[in-house]
Amino acid sequence: MLGLDVGDRRIGVSYADGLGLTAQGLETFERKGLEYDLRYMSGLIANRGVKTLVVGLPRNMDGTEGPQSQKVREFIGQVLSRLENYPAPEIVWWDERLTTVAAHRIMLEGDLSRKKRKGKVDKIAAVLILQGYLDRLAYRRKD
Repeated sequence: MLGLDVGDRRIGVSYADGLGLTAQGLETFERKGLEYDLRYMSGLIANRGVKTLVVGLPRNMDGTEGPQSQKVREFIGQVLSRLENYPAPEIVWWDERLTTVAAHRIMLEGDLSRKKRKGKVDKIAAVLILQGYLDRLAYRRKD
């Protein structure tokens, strides 16, 4: 299971541990161009055997989807279309409102410099997105 925080310049990537209890940061992928990005992300999904992809969906504060949400949906659709000889994973769209704000807060509390925060915020946001989903799954299992 992977979690993604898709941005225009970077994509934060996280993964779930083997038990599906905790999310771990994998990387902050620096985008280089659509073709390269699509090839890289589809390869990552196939090589890791991803069955579920939890994608942060940027929503407006009133809950509506804006232009950035559409960009993310289109990008993920293009990634999935590149998966050759590999079954497309289940896509879970996760409301990512305020995850970047929370990621910055976590890093500030950890006393990271501005320079160090820049390269990690997307990966931490991806961890928050995936962990939110994992927590919801755990809560449902308790019922």
